[in-house]
Amino acid sequence: MRHFNEKEGTAIRAYRRFIEEGKEQGRRPELVGGGLIRSLGGWSQVLSLRGKKESVEHDARILGGEDFVRDILGEADKILRRQLRLSERRESIERWIKKICREEGVREEELRMGGGRRQVSRARGRISYHLSHELGIPMAEIARELGVCTSAIAKAIRKWETESEK
Repeated sequence: MRHFNEKEGTAIRAYRRFIEEGKEQGRRPELVGGGLIRSLGGWSQVLSLRGKKESVEHDARILGGEDFVRDILGEADKILRRQLRLSERRESIERWIKKICREEGVREEELRMGGGRRQVSRARGRISYHLSHELGIPMAEIARELGVCTSAIAKAIRKWETESEK
């Protein structure tokens, strides 16, 4: 909308005028077809590329030149990779919680309820230390997963470090 005006109301009116003026142009052949067809200027250009056995980076959902399409697809790919990393991180957190709870003889429910029993505290310290120092998980995220506050995670990590040095 900022393309039409910085002020919202003025921009909306200008956009509506733009659309109305566009209706008068009718159906335009250069705007028919998928993104590649439109970007290249019609089917004849696409067929010409095929004849030369050349290819162009394209996506039917994106109207624009090859560089623009590549940039858009690259951004979408980064977002997807970040989402996958977050999903993998959650799975990794869950795996470590299950593993250490099993090894320490602690129920996950008890761990997540903030219990202070010695075995629970020990398990929380081990989990927190590993997730923070080895996987780089932020303490706030660990705290949310373990059902305690961030300062409790910092304390658990310090305690685990001290016990591990002995």
